[in-house]
Amino acid sequence: MDREKILELVKEYAKKEYCSKEFIEGESPIYVSGRVFDEDDVATLVDSALDFHLTTYRYNDEFEKGLKDFFGLKYALTCNSGSSANLIAITSLTSHLLKDRALKIGDEVITVAAGFPTTVNPILQNNLIPVFVDVELETYNIDTDKIENAISDKTKAIVLAHTLGNPFNIKKVKEICNKYNLWLIEDCCDAFGTTYNNQKVGTFGDIATLSFYPAHHITIGEGGAVLTNNPILKKAMESIRDWGRDCWCAPGCDNTCNQRFSQKLGDLPEGYDHKYIYSHLGYNLKITDMQAACGVSQLKKINKFIEKRKENFIKIKEKLEKFSKYLILPKAQENSDPSWFGFLISIRSEAPFNRKDLIKYLNEKKIATRLLFSGNIIKQPYMKGRNYRIVGDLTNSDFIMNNTFWIGVYPGINDEMIGYVEKCFDSYILTKD
Repeated sequence: MDREKILELVKEYAKKEYCSKEFIEGESPIYVSGRVFDEDDVATLVDSALDFHLTTYRYNDEFEKGLKDFFGLKYALTCNSGSSANLIAITSLTSHLLKDRALKIGDEVITVAAGFPTTVNPILQNNLIPVFVDVELETYNIDTDKIENAISDKTKAIVLAHTLGNPFNIKKVKEICNKYNLWLIEDCCDAFGTTYNNQKVGTFGDIATLSFYPAHHITIGEGGAVLTNNPILKKAMESIRDWGRDCWCAPGCDNTCNQRFSQKLGDLPEGYDHKYIYSHLGYNLKITDMQAACGVSQLKKINKFIEKRKENFIKIKEKLEKFSKYLILPKAQENSDPSWFGFLISIRSEAPFNRKDLIKYLNEKKIATRLLFSGNIIKQPYMKGRNYRIVGDLTNSDFIMNNTFWIGVYPGINDEMIGYVEKCFDSYILTKD
């Protein structure tokens, strides 16, 4: 049996096995997120499996090129998760290749407390000091009016996520970075396809990071990527991703630099095999070619996925605006067009109900909810005894910790489901009014 016949049979199987099921109110779950895929994705995965190359190969090359083309950037490097992407990005700022601009132990990095832990954790892991600034409500992004108060002579970078797809005020943050000569890392894990001033997020900072976990805009199961236009940062990030090695040979290739046995680096003997010289503290953070194959196929659908997320967001907001007396609904950053990851809702203090009771009710009705990740991260158990600094207060971060949650907008949600969501909010809130 030839390969094409196998792949046609795979598509036939996938169509039957993964066909969409009827939505039944109160019985069918409405997830906050999930993988959305078709028979082409399954067949592409199998095609890669038939190569049995396993580690990065032809599909990874194609996927990285697809990411570069989508963002219009020079370099895209895949890795095994969005968390690893953040680790690679922040660690690269400590590289000796950056000379005087390299971050040193004890340097400070401005970020927010109301976010996901792995935006912050690489700062701590590199013995840098996170400096927490409060966020705004409605956009749930950093309060840019408070950033300059956070800057000290140790401040070297700003690391921020675009919260649930909604971009932070990039114009103001970039002005501050330029004024104080700070690095900027954009965590775009939840914001694939968001634009700000008609320009894609991920193209404003020195480095951008992506995640391809099943919850995200495209999925390869586990996976992520780092993006940059800076060749020095690209070299550092590639080394950190690939065991920390100085060599840049692709797997299975030797002597790309034509100096494999003629260099003198570190305190090693002259001519030490360049394939085993390590210039960074690195890891093996690569993906498999089977994962990359899923990425290649999913990337062909990204524009459709983005538009569906936007449509679902608009429809949900229209349904819930009648409850704005009690609910703070999300607001897009000025001059932006978010590729929404979720629909954030905060319970106003004057509401006759609280978050705990509302999300308990929604979950009983099979409508899944999530909190805004860590809430105020400094209140998390693992942060006890950590070295960080707070500027001003974190009033809104505390409010979010106690009053905010989100529901899904991902492409697996249809109009029937949105209608049911409205019905459930009606039945809960109208009885409390």
